[in-house]
Amino acid sequence: MSDPHQVLIVGVGSIGERHLRCFQATGRAEVSFVETNAALRVAISERYGVCGFADLDAALADQGIGRHPAARRITAAVIATPANRHLEIAIRLAEAGIHLLIEKPLSTSIDGADLLTQIVRQRGLVVGVAYVLRCYPALGAMRAAVLSGQFGKPVEIVAVCGQHFPTYRPAYRNTYYVDRATGGGAIQDALTHVLNAGEWLVGPIERLVADAAHRVLEGVTVEDTAHVLTRHGDVLGSYSLNQHQAPNEVTVTIICQSGTVRWETHAQRWRWMIHPDELWHDEPHETQPRDAAFVTQANRFLDAVAGHTSLLCSLAEGVQTLRVNLAALASIEQGCWQTL
Repeated sequence: MSDPHQVLIVGVGSIGERHLRCFQATGRAEVSFVETNAALRVAISERYGVCGFADLDAALADQGIGRHPAARRITAAVIATPANRHLEIAIRLAEAGIHLLIEKPLSTSIDGADLLTQIVRQRGLVVGVAYVLRCYPALGAMRAAVLSGQFGKPVEIVAVCGQHFPTYRPAYRNTYYVDRATGGGAIQDALTHVLNAGEWLVGPIERLVADAAHRVLEGVTVEDTAHVLTRHGDVLGSYSLNQHQAPNEVTVTIICQSGTVRWETHAQRWRWMIHPDELWHDEPHETQPRDAAFVTQANRFLDAVAGHTSLLCSLAEGVQTLRVNLAALASIEQGCWQTL
């Protein structure tokens, strides 16, 4: 068996802790982490039995000492800080020759994306963006069916999404979410997942128009409700999302020339229909534990680092979805269509 990968998690808030837990669950990684919050650093270190560093300088300086498994050469890192710091940290780690999995969204600004792309290309690094919907088995199966052509050419994609955000992130008022500058608001926090999935399903978004507002969530002023109309080439798209409804649901429908397919997260299935008035034909999948998609994502990233497979979401695809996020925010401010 090959030696385990040495994976550094940068930031262990809610999503960073999940990455840490899920990379451990692969059985293929020895994990260490960086966390500036001293109390959280101690808690995570004790909870998972791993080495925590107060800052990135300390983590990088500790390599090669050999006192602890985490002190071996770091080969890969997961960046899970607020989004406005992603590219800054990614550039530094890439310059050190470290492969990267960067939490979504890639950033809150396009500045630095070209430099990171250049360094990655020069150093031959594997760099992916953590759009985890691509790891859901039912969505992947539906995509394969669409790409096979059995339902004809896609002509429209419609996504309707919502959840009660405070139930799943009760501390949202004290996180990055409160400010668009750090990745907050419905578009950069949640809708970006679905926009990225839409691009994976039917191709990149070329232009869009968006509307959004703060409607319900207490203690914040960022948008909690958003609607985006898109054009993916000649495929028309419609995406709506709110973060305050009771049902926790994502439904993505692709209307093709010869049939319609639909993915439903809450039912863990995809379904299809060809003839008018017939019943849906369901393609159910086994119920997945909440961490399952993240463990899949970790394994696929490690496979890519080892050269065995391609990334689920490449840096280039992450940059594209970042441009979509920024175009949606610009459209809200300007009240008009944006061309990417």
